[in-house]
Amino acid sequence: MCRSIKQLRRPAEPPTETEISAAALQYIRKVSGYRVPSRANQAAFEQAVAEVARATQMLLAALPATPQMLAQAHAHEHPLDHAHEHPLDHAHDHAHPHAPEQAQA
Repeated sequence: MCRSIKQLRRPAEPPTETEISAAALQYIRKVSGYRVPSRANQAAFEQAVAEVARATQMLLAALPATPQMLAQAHAHEHPLDHAHEHPLDHAHDHAHPHAPEQAQA
């Protein structure tokens, strides 16, 4: 496997078109042995990259999420944004609605 192709199936976010195109390009470079094709091979090279990118998009769209992916995605949705805050910093947010407000000093 070409090491510069990264995994595109991620739990938190779908891959971008740029990422899919880059992976397709790396794959075609590896398979063809050309880093940059000659002018005579340019059209075939570009067509292959486009077809691999389309096939990759179709594959990723068709694959169901695994339970592990869903759990990881859920973990990314609820980060501990306020982990550094003191628990009493937002105590007033949870005050009883009918309790009298304390005077500000």
